[in-house]
Amino acid sequence: MSIQLNEGVHLHVLPTKKYKTIRIMLKFRAPLNKHTITKRAMLANLLETNSKKYPTQTALRSALSTMYGASFGTAVTKKGNTHVLTFSLNLVNEKYLSKGDNVLQEGIDFLKEVIFSPNVEQGQFHEKTFKREKENLEDYYDSLFDDKQTYASLSLQELFFEDDNQKTPSVGSKEDLKEITSSSLYEYYQEILNQDKVDIYVMGDVSTGEIQSAFEQFNFAPRQLEETNSFYKEPAAKKIKSKTEYQDVIQAKFNLGYTTSVFYHDPSYYAAQVFNGLFGGFPHSKLFMNVREKESLAYYASSSMDTFRGMMTVQTGIDGQKVEQVREIIALQLKEMQSGNFTQEAVSQTKEMLKNQLFQSEDNSGSVIERIYAMQLARGNGNELSIDEWVRRIEKVTKEDIIEVANQVKLNATFFLTAEAK
Repeated sequence: MSIQLNEGVHLHVLPTKKYKTIRIMLKFRAPLNKHTITKRAMLANLLETNSKKYPTQTALRSALSTMYGASFGTAVTKKGNTHVLTFSLNLVNEKYLSKGDNVLQEGIDFLKEVIFSPNVEQGQFHEKTFKREKENLEDYYDSLFDDKQTYASLSLQELFFEDDNQKTPSVGSKEDLKEITSSSLYEYYQEILNQDKVDIYVMGDVSTGEIQSAFEQFNFAPRQLEETNSFYKEPAAKKIKSKTEYQDVIQAKFNLGYTTSVFYHDPSYYAAQVFNGLFGGFPHSKLFMNVREKESLAYYASSSMDTFRGMMTVQTGIDGQKVEQVREIIALQLKEMQSGNFTQEAVSQTKEMLKNQLFQSEDNSGSVIERIYAMQLARGNGNELSIDEWVRRIEKVTKEDIIEVANQVKLNATFFLTAEAK
């Protein structure tokens, strides 16, 4: 059930007796902007560690432990043209406790404290905390460079997209971090609280009226968020963009980016999920079986789809000397898909694996909320799609549908990270 608490602020209560915990998520959404992405990542780090009432990490963790080991965390994500800052709290359902504690209200009060009363002194974030978290985020950026699989993935993204906002990772960049001060960050946080579109999700065995009353106390001001299309579509490239980078690596990385024209829950979405599973998403896929197993050309080879940006990525870890063979055999596997050279048995196996993934995700309330939120970004606050309907649409996918999707896939960019030949 969706309740408007104020203009631009919606509460979504999802009563269910399936879980023994209650999951609360607050999602702050803003248009994707290179100049604010790093600030939002920094805020996620900062607001997770302390507040005015809980001025140290120890005090904050102690507060969580008194709520029977509640778990709290923050995250930043990118969905097409949107950047999302999330606060997440998972609480034990007090109905399973014998002492009669009001854990739910304690948890909501905790979130209110962390969000509205951060550790601030004289119009800026607590300087010691700010410096520590800034250093931590800087170290995290350095670790992305050290993780060559992640580095290659981010480098392909930077090459693939023309738009600077899309080039920038959801966690921001070390370059932009340098410019942020404790006062400029606090000033931007006030903008988030007053201008971001806010969606609050509560899932568990709860009373809608009780939840509504509790969150009405948060006093979010009305805000008007400019309605933007959540989907980003990369313009067709006139020629394939390719980049080779040399570093001291033992295992080379060869990543390929394709445009797909497939977006979240559009009519071809379900066929695209089956296509991706057949092409490189599962252990029985063409990439895994032919590039890795049969030809032994890769240590790993897989594909994944970003359906908020119409992009498919192929990631491989290879012997750098064999890159041309790998390039050719990947192109051949796509051609096989485009010509319908795959069995009905493989299609059925892929559908079963997709359904199993879906059913397994139902065991985690956080995953369910993320799926509902993605659907709302894609479709507005309309009716949700039931699991049964999702399964029905997967089962309806035909071989012709898969071939049609495969023929929309066009290579846009390749990134090759390898060691210099000796």
